[in-house]
Amino acid sequence: MTNSVLARRIEAGTPVGRDRAMDALRAVAIGGVVLGHWLVTALVAGGDGITVASPLATLDAFTPATWLFQTLAVFFLVGGRVAEIGYARAESYPRWFCDRMRRLTRPVVVLLAVWTVITLALLLAGTGTTTLRTVLTLVLSPLWFLLVFAGLTALTPLARRLHPAWPLLTVAVVDLVRLGLDGPAWLGWINLAAGWLVPYTLGIRFDKRHAWPLLAGGVLATIMLVRWAGYPASMVGVPGALSNLNPPTLAAVTFGLAQCGAAMLLHAPLGRLLHRRPAVWAGVALVNLAAMTIFLWHQTAMMAVAALTLRTAGPLPGLHTLPDAPTWIAARLLWLPVLAAALAALWFLFHRFESAPSKTRTGQAHKR
Repeated sequence: MTNSVLARRIEAGTPVGRDRAMDALRAVAIGGVVLGHWLVTALVAGGDGITVASPLATLDAFTPATWLFQTLAVFFLVGGRVAEIGYARAESYPRWFCDRMRRLTRPVVVLLAVWTVITLALLLAGTGTTTLRTVLTLVLSPLWFLLVFAGLTALTPLARRLHPAWPLLTVAVVDLVRLGLDGPAWLGWINLAAGWLVPYTLGIRFDKRHAWPLLAGGVLATIMLVRWAGYPASMVGVPGALSNLNPPTLAAVTFGLAQCGAAMLLHAPLGRLLHRRPAVWAGVALVNLAAMTIFLWHQTAMMAVAALTLRTAGPLPGLHTLPDAPTWIAARLLWLPVLAAALAALWFLFHRFESAPSKTRTGQAHKR
């Protein structure tokens, strides 16, 4: 099937009132997460096995990349908007929630089943504990997002009545106590729900009149927090330093406000573009139909490439070496097409397990 034929089929199967821009925002968020992980994760081959290192630990000039590729707030913004639309049309809360969870859990079950087999095979082959720990951490780490997303989805009826200012205030108070007053570190985990509840509730409301205030206020607040309150400039975790994500800090949340404002500003232009360009819309629709597959398997794609090349060619720059010089970044950029090809192969194998509505698959990705 040619690309033009596929684009026409997807265009014909798309409901008239579909919010294509929301799909585009989700696709951008997915791309940010995938590229971000691929660019900041180095699988370093050493005498004790495979370990993980990050260029952010030694290359400060790489920090601005995290401002582009840390797109989690956009995920939750879109998730809140989709949940609001679906819940408003649902016959009952239990049926709606169970349907949402089925769409999340089926691909996860497949991932865990496959990796259970792989882990057993690695154990039987005598793989060291360091390598096993590294591999399983990379495979399982994306699942925290799904747990939080599932929790917020369950709270949708309450979140519809909640003003975003309340979870934002909660994050500020928690950070003040744990970081400013040397309170217990476990308090930070309150922010795991409260921090991502902010963009989720913004998605439920999705009022474009607030786009510019969110963008300007979020940028200004983040700059102030980084410049004068001691928050890290990196919007992802850096080894050996305070993490803005683990758990979310006030800086991560204000940065997310700016992202939400930008997403609201882009919503209308993206919608017009996708209605004018069926080929672009086809690409966006296909990404959305395989969103969970891409999200769950992108780390496996990276590890597969690293394992295969290490066995056949030995340690290679940008793939198995320490990310301690700008040349590592240049080498990793050259590896991105290879990683993308590996992810495409995994997509071909596993996207069929991703739940989708039974009627028009390309026209119903919002129901995820």
